[in-house]
Amino acid sequence: MPDCPRDPAIRVLMMPRDTNAHGTIFGGVILSHIDQAGAVAAIRAGCRKVVTVTMDAVEFHQPVYVGDLVSYYAEVTRVGRTSITVRVTVSAERREGGDAVDVTGADVTYVHVNAEGRPIPVPDNL
Repeated sequence: MPDCPRDPAIRVLMMPRDTNAHGTIFGGVILSHIDQAGAVAAIRAGCRKVVTVTMDAVEFHQPVYVGDLVSYYAEVTRVGRTSITVRVTVSAERREGGDAVDVTGADVTYVHVNAEGRPIPVPDNL
C-alpha cells in the first residue's frame, strides 16, 4: 500500500466472474485494471489520449479474492518526449475486514498520441 494516504485512481469490488480455475481473481483482470489506473493518471497529468507500450516489474505478492475491494494507486514517475511512465500500486481490503494488503504493482509506460494514433509530445507542464 502507498506510504501516504491518497485517493486511488480506481477502486474495484472483485466479483465471481473475475475468478480463475483456482477460485482466486485471475491475474489478467488485475493487469487490466493496472493498465486502466495508469491511463487515468496519464490523462489527469495532461495527456489526452495514450496507448500502452510496456508493463514492467509485475510481481504478485498476495492472491485477491471475490469480495475484496481492490485499490489501484497511480503516480507519474517519468516523463519523456512522447511517453509517460506511471507506477501503479495495488492493495486489497479483505471482505472480512482488517488492514489492506499489498497485492502487486507495475510500472506502465504510455505514449501520448494524436487522433491518428501517431506519437505527439507530452505537454510541457509535466
